[in-house]
Parts: sequence; C-alpha cells; structure tokens
Amino acid sequence: MGPDAKRWLRVTVIAAAAVGVAGTVAALLVRDQIHRQQRNLFHPSALRRMAALEHVSRQGGSVDYLNLLRDYLAWEPRRLLRNRARVVMERMSEEVTGHAPTPPLRPAPSGSPTSGDLAS
Repeated sequence: MGPDAKRWLRVTVIAAAAVGVAGTVAALLVRDQIHRQQRNLFHPSALRRMAALEHVSRQGGSVDYLNLLRDYLAWEPRRLLRNRARVVMERMSEEVTGHAPTPPLRPAPSGSPTSGDLAS
C-alpha cells in the first residue's frame, strides 16, 4: 500500500467518523426537541401548548403519541385546544390501526322512546 492509498484511507476513516458523530449529535438534538415539545404540551401558557400540539400533529401516528394525546385531552382546559388535539388523535389513530375509528355513541334525545318505554 503506497503513501497515497494510506492517506486516502485515513481521510476516509476520519470523514466517516465525523459523519457518525454528526449523525449522533443530530439524533440527540432531535430527541431533546421532541421531549421538550411533549413537555410544553402541558405548559401553563396556551400559546406554547398550541405550538407543542402543532409539533405533535406533524409527527407520524404512534401508540406513544396516542397515549400522550389521550392524557392531554383529559387535562386541557381550553375547548379549542381540546378539539384540535381530538382531530390529531383521530388522524393518528387511523394511521396506527389502518381504519377510521367508530363514532362515539350519543345519548338518545330527550322525549324519544327508550327500550324501557317500549317494554311497558
């Protein structure tokens, strides 16, 4: 192996190591940002919660995000943000399960006959 080949091998190894380190640092930064956005979902400021919810809405559907959104829906005091979270959760649920969720049961309107009324 000549001196040029050794030099190219050394440069290639250093470049590959640098790319590996840069990739690791980028992955850690992205993970940190995701963790921060999840934490901001429960922030006292409604504006930060909205930003965090929009960040979560751009992510792909996963069981972890569905559980996070379920907790958020139970906690969120503002109807506007709850409605947005519900839409995001339904979309993610469709992605995870592969089909649309069944609509929730609605109570019968007052004055309409119920099964108890029909029996008598």
